[in-house]
Amino acid sequence: MSIAPVIIEATAKHTATLIFMHGLGDTGHGWSSALAAIRPACMKVVCPTAPTQPVSLNAGFRMPSWFDLKTLDISGPEDEEGIKQASQNIHSMINTEIEKGVPAERIVLGGFSQGGALALYSALTYNKPLAGVVALSCWLPLHKQFPSLKTNSDEIPIFQCHGDFDPVVPYKFGQLSASYLKNFMKNVTFKTYNGLSHSSSEEEMDDMKDILAKWVN
Repeated sequence: MSIAPVIIEATAKHTATLIFMHGLGDTGHGWSSALAAIRPACMKVVCPTAPTQPVSLNAGFRMPSWFDLKTLDISGPEDEEGIKQASQNIHSMINTEIEKGVPAERIVLGGFSQGGALALYSALTYNKPLAGVVALSCWLPLHKQFPSLKTNSDEIPIFQCHGDFDPVVPYKFGQLSASYLKNFMKNVTFKTYNGLSHSSSEEEMDDMKDILAKWVN
């Protein structure tokens, strides 16, 4: 059974949407209030909750997870089927927003950790240009299959953030993903947050606030 996403309606006329995916073991509630505080007035925020499933990395323990994580080694085995299935669900959410009258180019995908990885993958494999991707403390899944898997415009802005003190998703993975993305995407920004571990910070949220305003205002 899927849990309904947390939805924060726009405070002005709704003309843009942010779909934001939480990290492993979290829910849509985890990020909703922080995002509500920084989004432009015209932007609706949708925070889905991942299905609960066994996670190999956590000894098969069941928790909210977008896809199975087998390892946090950038060259290790990945749950290809799960990643592709999860991204199709995100594409359906984008399509729902388009049906409600918000054009694709005013829809932002975002996420933290595993959710950020899904946001990157889903944006690159969608078939209409989006407003941008905010990817926090994450990596590009199935990176060896890009750019051949890419079906979207290479102009989509990607704003990638990573703490250099991250013990969970190593900072180097973020760096490697960003430099790899720059090979085939024209608008990739990678920002380092000094001393930040596997979490967010006020500075990062301020930067997100600025980038969201820039993309949709």
